[in-house]
Amino acid sequence: MDIRNFSIIAHIDHGKSTLADRIIELCGGLTGREMSDQVLDTLDLEKERGITIKAQTVNLNYLADDGETYQLNLIDTPGHVDFSYEVSRSLSACEGAILLVDASQGVEAQTLSTCFSAVDEGLTIIPVLNKIDLDQAEPERVRKEIEEIIGIDASLAPCISAKEGTGIREVLEKVIKEVPAASTNTSSPLQASIIDSWFDNYLGVVSLVKVVNGSLKKGELIEVHSKKEKHSIDKLGVFTPKRKELNELTSGQVGFVCASIKEIKGAPVGDTIIRNNSNTPQLPGFKEVNPQVYAALFPQSADDYESFREALEKLCINDASLHYEPEHSDALGAGFRCGFLGTLHMEIVSERLNREYGINLITTAPTVAYKILNKEGNEIRIESPSSLPEPNKIDEIMEPIAKANILVPEKFIGSVMSLCNERRGRQCSLRYVADQAELVYDIPLSEIVIDFFDRLKSVSKGYASLDYSLDRYEKGDVIKLDILLNGDRVDALATIVHREVAQAKARQLTESLKEVIPRQQFDVAIQAAIGGKIISRQTVKAYRKNVTAKLYGGDVTRKMKLLDKQKAGKKRMKKIGKVEVPQEAFLSVLKVNN
Repeated sequence: MDIRNFSIIAHIDHGKSTLADRIIELCGGLTGREMSDQVLDTLDLEKERGITIKAQTVNLNYLADDGETYQLNLIDTPGHVDFSYEVSRSLSACEGAILLVDASQGVEAQTLSTCFSAVDEGLTIIPVLNKIDLDQAEPERVRKEIEEIIGIDASLAPCISAKEGTGIREVLEKVIKEVPAASTNTSSPLQASIIDSWFDNYLGVVSLVKVVNGSLKKGELIEVHSKKEKHSIDKLGVFTPKRKELNELTSGQVGFVCASIKEIKGAPVGDTIIRNNSNTPQLPGFKEVNPQVYAALFPQSADDYESFREALEKLCINDASLHYEPEHSDALGAGFRCGFLGTLHMEIVSERLNREYGINLITTAPTVAYKILNKEGNEIRIESPSSLPEPNKIDEIMEPIAKANILVPEKFIGSVMSLCNERRGRQCSLRYVADQAELVYDIPLSEIVIDFFDRLKSVSKGYASLDYSLDRYEKGDVIKLDILLNGDRVDALATIVHREVAQAKARQLTESLKEVIPRQQFDVAIQAAIGGKIISRQTVKAYRKNVTAKLYGGDVTRKMKLLDKQKAGKKRMKKIGKVEVPQEAFLSVLKVNN
């Protein structure tokens, strides 16, 4: 049977998961009773936010107009810039891709970058216009945009409505005719690429694989290329989207493999499965993706530390781009410093830890990784502001610079440029395409990761779209801003800022903290410092009990004696009193960074 492996490239909200649902329905993957909206979005969070986070796959049999039955492997991919790693893995398993564009919105920046990645992988691109049932749909304008911005012919692009279910068959016929059949090379030594892995309490590690060469059989001995450990295949099969067990997966097929791998890191995503004791090489072209954003996560209760560690371990098998290492904070106790792809990725991980494992977390403000050249001439990578050396030990700080690609309607160019300049951006190019403008800027990554995306949507009334990638490191005039509470440095509140705005940020931050730190029985001094120099201070005034209320008349010295006693008590309390730092304090750091 001929196999077609394809994925759907689309921006968030352009109808990708809905199109996947209609394709499953048309091919009879599920009965009408079993169908639900967004079948392939398995996480509750995916359905709630209306986004796809994990890559999913479905194996379908399709009876084409030529009377032949074809096997279709649809690999559903995420559309948000943070999850571009999941997209790259899915694309490596395909021979073609449907480029799905909303006929009312047009091409978006993230669609552009994913589409170019697909072209680099040598995939056949089939443009499709969705949401044609909307009154504001402009198919001719969008066709022109696809041709001018992406550079592929869209004159014959099918116009469909995934919601209404119209035009779906036409899309599948184009897939059959235009996407090359998966190469079936069963005589070569086994090579299977791991697209995704997740942990199952009963089966151990389940891996989603594409068999590139050879075949996988039940009971066969295999090993993961980088691990060199022997495993026996217990179960294998495909998703229809229900799990369907088979005895063999042959070259060109995409399916799942269970081999009783107990160690979570035993099947790294992107690795190659080969036969045991064979010297078959690893499959080429896989790129390791490094985290772009770092934040420290601490459990609110110290008793949750062990369960928090286990939960992170389990999340890591489903999420190869999540990195973590233990961290200790004087203010917050034991926790982990985690590396994420972006702030949406960070939010989703925190939310999943809370929902799926019941762990309440305190999350510090996100930071990026800096490179430090010290006085000895050594280069150090710093992922946390608290680990930045003293200023007198630093020769130079290199900050990460991102290449940001922004697509925006012409009328919003001015406000978008102002925002980029405000964020220390340098314009690289400006190109007009139809009624859109394509802006390319070099912007420090630290200015993007906090809320640049939200501000961009705000100044463009939701029309601008953004795609960015780390481009290089260059010398930056940045310094560490420390926060002291009653003279004690709170490492988790430290932040790295540009020298020009340090004074203003310090003032904003101390004022924000004054609002959220609760009053104590003693004065709380909130100070912002650069090195040993205090540049801003606020005081949270103490509660004051009226100790003279019980006196009536009499000598004034009695009153003074009671007030002095109270003052001495407050002084003693200040020495030993601990200031409780609520989660809102860490959020106020975020707001100031905004």
